[in-house]
Amino acid sequence: MSQTAQQRRQQQVDREIRLEAARRAAYGALIDASKQLSAAWWRVADQLRDATSTPEQWQESAAAAHAAWMRFSTTVASVTVAGPGPVAEAADSLRRAMSALDKAGMDWHKAARCEGTGLIEACDAHYRHAAKAKRVPGSEFQLAARRALNAED
Repeated sequence: MSQTAQQRRQQQVDREIRLEAARRAAYGALIDASKQLSAAWWRVADQLRDATSTPEQWQESAAAAHAAWMRFSTTVASVTVAGPGPVAEAADSLRRAMSALDKAGMDWHKAARCEGTGLIEACDAHYRHAAKAKRVPGSEFQLAARRALNAED
């Protein structure tokens, strides 16, 4: 093998190593951001269920959930760029599920502000449904990430 061919091969190996590292970081960040977003909305839900909590507390925790959504949304974009296609598709599916959770939480928060109470059974049920519905896309993303990183047994 000529020196030029060896250099090209080494450059290709270096690119592959950098891509794998970037993907690993993006995938990990997305998993972390999805867990943080879920936890933020569970804090909102817990406060809304607590008859002693105040609208100010609801607002503070909803603002934290909004910030968590922004971090999550950014990490989805990073995964979409890092790829490959099946992982990007799984990330988008997770984004849609998390968006439904986010919307259910925002709708509940808005209804609680309007009604002056967080104890709204229909909103709680809708939120719980959205929380349950995100589990499968979360697992599917992790599976796609493992496959992309050749970490499957």
